[in-house]
Amino acid sequence: MFAVIFGSPGCPYCARAKALAEKLTEERDDFNFRYVDIHAEGISKADLEKETVPQIFLDQKHIGGCIDFEAYAKDNLGLFAAQ
Repeated sequence: MFAVIFGSPGCPYCARAKALAEKLTEERDDFNFRYVDIHAEGISKADLEKETVPQIFLDQKHIGGCIDFEAYAKDNLGLFAAQ
């Protein structure tokens, strides 16, 4: 499974989603991710699925934000996601 997290500096939910992805990468052989800093990459919030960050995609499927990612990890990846 490959996750792409679109986030921005200073966003606590972005940091939380990235920390969860790092934990999943450490604990699972089948998980990897890329964190995309939308400011550094020149991506506007309007370019994303929703105009909030983080926006998270798993295997190119839009999952949602941080809370959605945590719920998905808990329900499907055997990890209690609360940080």
